[in-house]
Amino acid sequence: MKLISSKMLLETPIFWVTQDHAVDPGGFEIKRAIVRHVGSSVIMPIDDRKRILLVRQYRLPAKDYMWELPAGRIDEGETPLQAAKRELREETGFKAKKWTRVASFFASPGYVEEKMTIFAAEDLTSGDQNLMDDERIEVAWFTPRQIDEMIASGKMQDGKTLIGFLAWKRYGAVGRSASGSKAAKRSK
Repeated sequence: MKLISSKMLLETPIFWVTQDHAVDPGGFEIKRAIVRHVGSSVIMPIDDRKRILLVRQYRLPAKDYMWELPAGRIDEGETPLQAAKRELREETGFKAKKWTRVASFFASPGYVEEKMTIFAAEDLTSGDQNLMDDERIEVAWFTPRQIDEMIASGKMQDGKTLIGFLAWKRYGAVGRSASGSKAAKRSK
């Protein structure tokens, strides 16, 4: 595909929207409004008992409080891992010594550019939250069984949390650890 044109429709501090026109060598054309976003890091904090730390906050688009994995936007100049470390400290107060990639995915690639990268964070030490002015975040530990029950009952509706938990449960941490060594699969 070759991009023919891209026109800015809307710009906000978090995302921007463009109207794009692309064509392939055979003449097939796509015209689409695209929500542009620099990407996000998602963190699955796991303690030594294999419990997972979730955060609860009000989500205006969902019109409800949701339990979910901590996450946040990748700031300019950050890697996904650097953003994950920063967001974990800000939202939960925790720091982790061991970081391993679980999965990366596009939330809705039909019209949203945002790519999310999920990291397992282990060997945790606690500290104080450093929330943004518009954040009110509660934190709590959940066992994998409790999260399974939340998913089965429909109480867990956050996509990044569903993907992160189910990928971790099925495949463990994949790829390479933050230090570059091959990550070991989690024992079941």
